[in-house]
Amino acid sequence: MPAYLISDVVVRDAEAFEVYRNRAARSIELHGGRYLVRGGKIEVLEGQRHPSTLVVVEFPSLDAAKQWYASAEYAEALEVRDRALVRSLILVDGLNVS
Repeated sequence: MPAYLISDVVVRDAEAFEVYRNRAARSIELHGGRYLVRGGKIEVLEGQRHPSTLVVVEFPSLDAAKQWYASAEYAEALEVRDRALVRSLILVDGLNVS
């Protein structure tokens, strides 16, 4: 069953963000993840939240997503995370629709 990583991002430092983004993308691919949303235009239809940048990544499973998050490859991206961005990050189990 797929799992989805949802990140609500505010960029702090554009240069550091590019480093983080490239390292994170490589690590996500190595762990079977794929981007579904990566910073596209946001239109708020209801509610008071106004996120600036959203990212949604699909992983093959909750375990795969957790392995990615704890991986040495993603740790390289985390080296610049705090300088690059502030975010909320959640992981949610998907539906098995097959």
